[in-house]
Amino acid sequence: MDNLNIVLTKDPVDFSFCAEMMAATDPWITLDMDFRQCLEAFEGEGKEVYLMLSDGNIAGFVILQIYGTFSGYIQTICIGKDFRGAGLGNKLLCFCEERIHEFSPNVFICVSSFNKGASRLYYKFGFKLVGELPDFVRKGFTELLLRKTIGPRAGYNAKK
Repeated sequence: MDNLNIVLTKDPVDFSFCAEMMAATDPWITLDMDFRQCLEAFEGEGKEVYLMLSDGNIAGFVILQIYGTFSGYIQTICIGKDFRGAGLGNKLLCFCEERIHEFSPNVFICVSSFNKGASRLYYKFGFKLVGELPDFVRKGFTELLLRKTIGPRAGYNAKK
């Protein structure tokens, strides 16, 4: 995995590939999110989708919310099962933090309370729990809202 690239995409073919990746892994399996529901995650205003490419193959991706009430929200992050355990999640989080700090001092992410591996990664990365959202995605499941910040929103000098 020497040749890693992170690139912005707006290609619906990429979205379909990524939605397949999501639907085939947790937490989306446990939350009973099928391909169609995963594909809907790419819809809407104010989103940027980045692919993490390893030697030209999609190793993972992220969907960022770049404006609106929760600008700086990592809506979805996923590393393909064949690429896990190589530190790519951490590299993608570093990219997200750098991109988000261009316009916000706050980085937000939700993690399913049952997703212990992802929770460990996010806490190790410096996120802190700011709230719990019971029944947010599916009844009977709780999402944990996490935040990593370098300061308040008011007065933040966004990088242009």
